[in-house]
Amino acid sequence: MTELITGSALDALLKPRSIAVIGASRQQNTIGNQIVTNLVAHGFTGPVFPINPRATSVSSIRALPNLAALPQQVDCAIICVPKERVIDVAEECGVSGVKGLVVISAGFREIGGEGVERERQLVETIRKHGMRMLGPNCMGVINTDAEFRMNGTFAPLMPPGGKAAFVSQSGALGVSVLDYATELGIGIGQFVSVGNKPDVSGNDLLLQWENDPLVELILMYVENFGNPRRFLEIAGRITPYKPIVVVKAGRSAVGARAASSHTGALAAKDSSVEALLTQAGVLRARSVEELFDIAMALSVLKPPRGRRTAVITNSGGPGVLAADALGDYKVDLVEFQPATVAKLKPLYPPEASIRNPLDMIASADAQGYGTALDAILEDEGVDMGFAIFTPPLGVTTEAVAEAIGAAAMRHPTKPVVSVLMGRAGLPQGKAELLACGVPAFVFPESAARAVGALIRQSEWARRPVRSIPDAESLSVKSNRVREVFAGVRARRERKLNESEALCVLDAYGIPTAQSHVAHDATEAGEIAEEVGWPVVMKIVSPNVIHKTDVGGVRLNVATAKQASIAYGEIVRSVQAAVPDAEISGVLVQRQVEAGRELICGITRQRGFGPLVMVGLGGVLVEVLRDTSFRLAPIDDLDATEMLSELRGNAILDAFRGQSAADRDAVADVLVRIARLGADFSEIEEMDINPLVASQRGAVAVDARIMLTDCDAEPTLFQGDSDE
Repeated sequence: MTELITGSALDALLKPRSIAVIGASRQQNTIGNQIVTNLVAHGFTGPVFPINPRATSVSSIRALPNLAALPQQVDCAIICVPKERVIDVAEECGVSGVKGLVVISAGFREIGGEGVERERQLVETIRKHGMRMLGPNCMGVINTDAEFRMNGTFAPLMPPGGKAAFVSQSGALGVSVLDYATELGIGIGQFVSVGNKPDVSGNDLLLQWENDPLVELILMYVENFGNPRRFLEIAGRITPYKPIVVVKAGRSAVGARAASSHTGALAAKDSSVEALLTQAGVLRARSVEELFDIAMALSVLKPPRGRRTAVITNSGGPGVLAADALGDYKVDLVEFQPATVAKLKPLYPPEASIRNPLDMIASADAQGYGTALDAILEDEGVDMGFAIFTPPLGVTTEAVAEAIGAAAMRHPTKPVVSVLMGRAGLPQGKAELLACGVPAFVFPESAARAVGALIRQSEWARRPVRSIPDAESLSVKSNRVREVFAGVRARRERKLNESEALCVLDAYGIPTAQSHVAHDATEAGEIAEEVGWPVVMKIVSPNVIHKTDVGGVRLNVATAKQASIAYGEIVRSVQAAVPDAEISGVLVQRQVEAGRELICGITRQRGFGPLVMVGLGGVLVEVLRDTSFRLAPIDDLDATEMLSELRGNAILDAFRGQSAADRDAVADVLVRIARLGADFSEIEEMDINPLVASQRGAVAVDARIMLTDCDAEPTLFQGDSDE
């Protein structure tokens, strides 16, 4: 779909100079009344025109019967009339020159049936008149900037102003979000509820906020991505200098479908989303509470130089909890330098633990907190401070908060987070700290989560610009792949046999074990002599997916006689297990030296296009489910990060006398199969299992490739039409 907007094209919705409320009501506790009331009560800077043919005034403002009676053209119309009237009202707005519509009314695509057609007609109407639209089925829009100040929603709250922009796909959640932001003191510059988003989408808002100097942090509640590839492109440009934090609903909804490959079976719907957000540098929150924990840190803290963090506390238990939680986010709790220990030791009783975490014990007062923070922040080996306070008798939260804030301000290059445990005095302490640029949390785990996000954001901002290799730079032989696929199509088949699959990998520069297909027992022995002993022998059949399950594999075949015998055994075993199997022969392959077994592959999901996967391989791959995904194509840094994300990635390192596997070689294979998936949309699924990684490199031993249906249109790379 052609991009409809540029960076400022949504100003009529987000920064209007005048607003008409169509469906304004005199009756209190109705949406039409509340919106007019909110616009006036919260100081909208332009004229508000209530439209109601049966009222002379709404909220003490003169009401007009229709748009034709307006004394001037308006930028924005907020529509809250019954669903049956919305299209006619939209047409009237278009004729009157309104530039933007906010359609609060529900009863469209979200209800199915006739609502779908109603929404289609509404979109057709706004397109005809060149208008932009938020909604339908939305909560409205808020802007706290003094120049435009507007609360064009039916929520009674106006959040404190700030540099964060928030887009929500749920109107009901929006009310809670605004309430929570107000309680935590997080400044929201713009809040937008997009509703069904057939016109203005999250991607459109990202484009709007990309170059808006008043927006420094973007928060999103998302239920679906209409065009994930477009999101990756836009968000990937923004995140190096403006953090984006996303709550994605529906994590547990698995896109279940019959899959002929491990990769397809492992690619749950949320794997695609996780890959998308990671690749775009977006910070993912698992809940709204977590989103605000992260937002509170990002909104006030400068990025740290590194991961080295020092914890101070007046209670050992919370210090241990903090250390555990920080470890989950790979934050380093470093040892203090000798000079720092020398400063601290005389200040505290012998029972205190002058280590990291620094446990000052319960007798620590506000001055002790300030002194300790000064000492650790002066330590050249420390990048961040993490202060925990549990209220004892005789020491107030406010006093400690003031000391922590003052110390943080004396060391502006090193961010500090705080944990004020216990509710007594918390609101005041939190306000004191936020004023000094220190976020305050109730529990160590929340603060650690925020620190992890802050570090990840700072590292992402320093990440090199992605450099995706093209087919030419990888010296691939695309014509060979086309020839193989043409041969498979000529047989009216979709599944490549293993020999064909290995040929495709070889064409893309992926190392494979030398092999040929034998068609009888004698030929098996001859091929084995040619490729070199020992060999592995595997059935070649389009009807057999898991060869070992039907006796279709023999290992360590060491002589021509053994190869001839193994050929007959394999064929008989497969025929007994799968009587109708079409057997094309037996693949005789040189046996690869032992190494670490990985799986990698390609699958496709609508909108996301080709996804490249890597994980621990072998027969237990679907049990372990230790995998990482990215949207193809990728670069070598993406591939390296994928390997590091595996829970079992340490298996690639040296251990028990085995040399470390060549990670660079594995990464190169991932880059090449991702390029293959991006170049050939007809590849529906592909597996390499195992990819054997050793000190000498990485070799593909077994491969499967499934093509798309011959009659299907190759639309899997395209996004949905709503963005």
